Amino acid sequence: MRVKPQRPGTRHAVGDGLKVHRRTMRLDRRDHTVISLRPGTAIRFSTNRFHNTWHVLSDDRGAQLLARLLWGLSYQARPGTLVVIDQPFLAPTPFDADPADPIVLLPNWFGNLTATAARELRHRLPLRGPSEGTVRWRSFGLSQDYWAGRPDWRWRAERGTTSRRSGMIVLAPIDPDECRDWAVDVARMNTAERTSDHRYLGPWRHGYDGEVQIFRHFHQMVGVAARARRQVLDRPDGPPADPEGLRYAIWAESARIRGQHLRIRGRARYWTDLNEAAGLMLGPAGINFVSELQEVGAVEAYRRMRAAQVRGLDLRMLWAMDAVITGIDRAAVSPMRRRQLLTQLRALDRRESAG
Repeated sequence: MRVKPQRPGTRHAVGDGLKVHRRTMRLDRRDHTVISLRPGTAIRFSTNRFHNTWHVLSDDRGAQLLARLLWGLSYQARPGTLVVIDQPFLAPTPFDADPADPIVLLPNWFGNLTATAARELRHRLPLRGPSEGTVRWRSFGLSQDYWAGRPDWRWRAERGTTSRRSGMIVLAPIDPDECRDWAVDVARMNTAERTSDHRYLGPWRHGYDGEVQIFRHFHQMVGVAARARRQVLDRPDGPPADPEGLRYAIWAESARIRGQHLRIRGRARYWTDLNEAAGLMLGPAGINFVSELQEVGAVEAYRRMRAAQVRGLDLRMLWAMDAVITGIDRAAVSPMRRRQLLTQLRALDRRESAG
């Protein structure tokens, strides 16, 4: 029996009543209902780990789809229900084209996924063969009318977790309310004003367990990273032997492919440059073009680079980015302006710490 794919007109659909597939799996001697996307769904996700945080990566449509899946999951009454996102809906990371892990949405209020169940589920991925049927995934409550009036931030005692189990990234809200909160937070993400956006998942424990991050140019970034990785691996003298060296080599090749100069026209009609090394440092922060640096701002770009644990980063990079944005030489950034930038950076750190 052939698996029925999405119709061409619904491949990008992320609204209420999304059609998904349902399967019953016996995992650790217990029946589980596994929900998965239909073949042909034209949305991709990736995963990685930076700064001790597990990331789910995608674009705007990916965020909307993830929000719908979380919202519908919060109303599931059947214990053992899981949502699984695996191949072919996974893409390499947009930074160095590392392979992505499958993603599992786990309603933790029904009980945790045992280690045995996680291993057995991972062994059976990717899901192949026909499903037991198609389900309409209802999420009509997640609408503009519902969440437009909610504040962007409100205190809540989050207890959900994001972790890696048996090679899968597991997002596990602790109760239905938290699952809906996560859905609303993710649904609000967009790249209309900036080229990327992010939302943290779970409580602050000297850092966050999980984060959802989206990029306006997600697919282009994945394509460039994949091409760069192939070219580094195919070098006549061979790729770097250590993983860290390989990662930096891929970043360098990605910058070369993009022809990235990070130039901006200065007010005095001359060109102010960030050199190639600075361009490589900005890559892991998801900033690939001058327009993106302008939209994000020097302070936020520096925060992302620090979160990505970019090697060799110091405050001189903050001054240089601000100089490029304002069209002056780095040496001309005044002591007063540097103090302003540091004040903004500390304020951003305090907001993150407050969660």
